[in-house]
Amino acid sequence: QVQLVESGGGLVQAGGSLRLSCAASGRTFSSYSMGWFRQAPGKEREYVGHITGNDGRTYYAASVKGRFSISRDNAKSTVYLQMNSLKPEDTAAYYCAAYASGGYSTRWSEYHYWGQGTQVTVSS
Repeated sequence: QVQLVESGGGLVQAGGSLRLSCAASGRTFSSYSMGWFRQAPGKEREYVGHITGNDGRTYYAASVKGRFSISRDNAKSTVYLQMNSLKPEDTAAYYCAAYASGGYSTRWSEYHYWGQGTQVTVSS
């Protein structure tokens, strides 16, 4: 069983930055691909990006590429989402998720473990 706890959300002005953290329990964190998703009110959950286990390759949705960056610290069992040049349309609840079967996915329904989410609000 893996527990994920996100933190770092808040209110920021457009153009600003935030860094979200996702702390994981479990001894096999380094082998998991870790994804970030977001969900705005009235919208479906949306893929933001992910980082693969062990080799740490990163992938991003087109809407955030060049502005967001994902990293991980396996020693701390933590994954980060650095968000720069934030826009009002980035406002959403942000969730981290663990893909525990090897490989990776951009589909939220294929992830095995989820955090509770952290709210990010970007004002114009």
